[in-house]
Amino acid sequence: MAEQVRKPDWLKIRLGGNERFAQTKSIVESHGLHTICTSGKCPNRGECWSKGTATFMIGGNICTRSCRFCNTPTGKPLPLNPEEPAHVAESIRLMGLKHAVITSVDRDDLPDLGARHWADTIRMIKKTNPETTLEVLIPDFQGRVELVDIVINESPEIISHNMETIRRLTPAIRSAARYDTSLSVLQHIVQRGITAKTGIMAGLGETAEEVEELMDDVRSTGTAILTIGQYLQPSGKNIPVSAYVSPEEFNSYRDAAICKGFRHVESAPLVRPSYHAEKYV
Repeated sequence: MAEQVRKPDWLKIRLGGNERFAQTKSIVESHGLHTICTSGKCPNRGECWSKGTATFMIGGNICTRSCRFCNTPTGKPLPLNPEEPAHVAESIRLMGLKHAVITSVDRDDLPDLGARHWADTIRMIKKTNPETTLEVLIPDFQGRVELVDIVINESPEIISHNMETIRRLTPAIRSAARYDTSLSVLQHIVQRGITAKTGIMAGLGETAEEVEELMDDVRSTGTAILTIGQYLQPSGKNIPVSAYVSPEEFNSYRDAAICKGFRHVESAPLVRPSYHAEKYV
């Protein structure tokens, strides 16, 4: 068995516990909603929920894919809940969010891969919260741009799709997604005039040179926003951490990305795709 890499001191996680944290938790649970904050064991849940923000996860909490980094359960999802768009929209209203982030599980079991449920959710959020800006973190929809267009046509301010890792590691880390498919999705978003964003994890066995190659590939699509954070193994069934990247290395990645033309870059150990998302609008 490989020796476990020791977690460094800079990865201390702030736990939540104030009144706003409890209120956010209550709103999410009372509407029967799922969040990637909980499903993904996000290290920033305490900070974000204590500020009254959360990243909603639509389409249920069972994914049709089984990526080795992800803690979301894999299997046969339940039917879509037609009330979910309204519940998400009402939760955003109750939280008083100026900017909201929505993501989803992969729904490869559905003919439209969940695209119309995405559109219904965005439409309901905008109807209920006309002043709230919106970021959506979408799956690859198997590269079917006509399905990506269903989301684009609802005009969220930012559309994000994560590359997750470098080209070499993609087959071992992502169960069905392909590196070039993800690039094509990002490029299509940009070509349709929407701000595109992507995120990757460090500490999976990549080299600095490979990270910079990914930056070049992503920039070639016109994507403007990049997040880089430390991969943390959420459970024993997930792929182990290969290395803990130092804050200095994350700073170096940020500087390199800015030099390559990214408009906004978040690069630090505890950064996650939706971390400080309101700053990008």
